[in-house]
Amino acid sequence: VQLQASGGGLVQAGGSLRLSCAASGSSFRIDDMRWYRQALGKERELVASITSGGSTNYADSVKGRFTISRDNAKKMAYLQMNTLRPEDTAVYYCNADYVDFGGPEVVAGRKWGQGTLVTVSS
Repeated sequence: VQLQASGGGLVQAGGSLRLSCAASGSSFRIDDMRWYRQALGKERELVASITSGGSTNYADSVKGRFTISRDNAKKMAYLQMNTLRPEDTAVYYCNADYVDFGGPEVVAGRKWGQGTLVTVSS
């Protein structure tokens, strides 16, 4: 199972961006999905999470501004980020729990995608 994040870029404060995370592989199921971020010099932090049933949770710092969603058929997750602030500047990572049926044994694990840089200018 591989995760591919995309959608980062440079945006002015108050603007919006939409991040996407695509899961790929041979035969697998994706369970909970998450977005994390890591700003320069800071620890990685959980931004938002979504279960396979669509239940969501958000960090207090992004509540009301960010929305996590997913498309189970496409095995994708999204992070709609509105009213962006300079403090949202970070590398954003997607993360997912998976069950892989494609090999001789069923394997369950957690996968990280590569990061996508979001820069918010003031």
